[in-house]
Amino acid sequence: MKCLIVFGLIVALFGAFVGYGYVVFTDLTKPLPKPEFKDDTYWGPGDAKDFVPDDKIYEFKLQVPQSEIDDLRKELNRTLRLTDPLDGIAFEYGFNTYALAQFVDYWRDKYLTKWDERQELFNSFKQYKTEIQGLNIHYIHEKVSEEVQETKHVYPLLLLHGWPGSVREFFDFIPMLTKHSNITDYAFEVVAPSLVGYGWSDAATRPGFNAAEMATVMRNLMLRLGHKKFFIQGGDWGSIIGSNLATLYPENVIGYHSNMCVLHSPLAILKGIYGSFYPEKYLPNRFFVDHHFPVWDKWLELLQESGYFHIQATKPDTIGAALTSSPVGLASYILEKFQTCTNPGLQQDFGAIVTVFGLETVLDNLMVYYLTNSATTAARFYLENVSKEYRDLQLDRVQSPVPMGCARFRFDLPSVTDWQLRDKFPNLTHSMYFQQGSHFAALEMPAMLFNDFTAFVAKIGLHGEVRK
Repeated sequence: MKCLIVFGLIVALFGAFVGYGYVVFTDLTKPLPKPEFKDDTYWGPGDAKDFVPDDKIYEFKLQVPQSEIDDLRKELNRTLRLTDPLDGIAFEYGFNTYALAQFVDYWRDKYLTKWDERQELFNSFKQYKTEIQGLNIHYIHEKVSEEVQETKHVYPLLLLHGWPGSVREFFDFIPMLTKHSNITDYAFEVVAPSLVGYGWSDAATRPGFNAAEMATVMRNLMLRLGHKKFFIQGGDWGSIIGSNLATLYPENVIGYHSNMCVLHSPLAILKGIYGSFYPEKYLPNRFFVDHHFPVWDKWLELLQESGYFHIQATKPDTIGAALTSSPVGLASYILEKFQTCTNPGLQQDFGAIVTVFGLETVLDNLMVYYLTNSATTAARFYLENVSKEYRDLQLDRVQSPVPMGCARFRFDLPSVTDWQLRDKFPNLTHSMYFQQGSHFAALEMPAMLFNDFTAFVAKIGLHGEVRK
């Protein structure tokens, strides 16, 4: 009799444990409702009550004083006190100091001597500034010609960059989107802003400016320009911001296309672990397994390459002070990311950056950070996005009805599978795998990104309906 009682208690306890586990699992994995979110928070200097809004749009032209270029040349002309790399080491310990010295020489003696030419390239795009929520936002705004309007379907497009990128990433991509010469039936009125705290856009003056707040500013910028509905394309932070915008303001988004398809909800993480045991079951082709699996190896790679993330997410002003006070330090820090974002076969190659991106292109991007002194304010964005305030929004668990397109480039950060992505975007309309390319797709292979983006657009109606 006692044995029966003990057995009954064990069964009851096991049942209670299973039931409790089911409740916890369901609570952690179920979709959440869209949170209420304020869309007019003031982020500018001083007190909001003293602020006088200005909705005018002002033309912007890059005009760097020659004295500033001369000062940079003097900085780069100082004797470098660099430590030699270890014997047999290329870039395994970070950016190779022999390569860095060569970059500095070229930057000082060749690049800066043709700064007028580089500045002319920047100014070849129509640029503007306007005040949004107390911040002066810089953006490229390229419209299509009348000929294009008459022969193609034209849509507004919000292009979003990330770190350590800038609007410079899009200089080859934008003409493909706007010109009559593109081979598709579509063209785009492109708006490519400098993110808040990046480039020539103001930085927030108080804590709390996270990706949801950035998405709100970007959405309000598009509304300011008269675009109530628009496409979004983004990678890196641009992907996170685009996802947040499509989640918080789906009524404004025709479609959202990402070339960094990540998702960090509890259910997505569990699916990733489970999928690693049956990888081919959840992929369209066995050749794409190494985009996602083994999941443990992918996590190890992220851990090895995310040291910068931990620094910027904890003490951004510390690293910012080092970068803003030394152009050589800034170059080493940013060039190392571009070196890493080539591909594994080139990461230890001294010519990788030149081969994949082009020397002038990377130095143009570096100049954006140097001229705007934005290394610190850009780094702060990482801290804001690991804050409790942002994590409590749990936007990865809030479904968006917006049609979504995903382009996965082979050597980018590990993306999630369609099986995971549909938890967030049930209207996943377009999914593509590329066996080449890395993190800076618009910079490295703009034609491939263009083809994929327009293939996604072709599946979407004007009001966001999926075309059968």
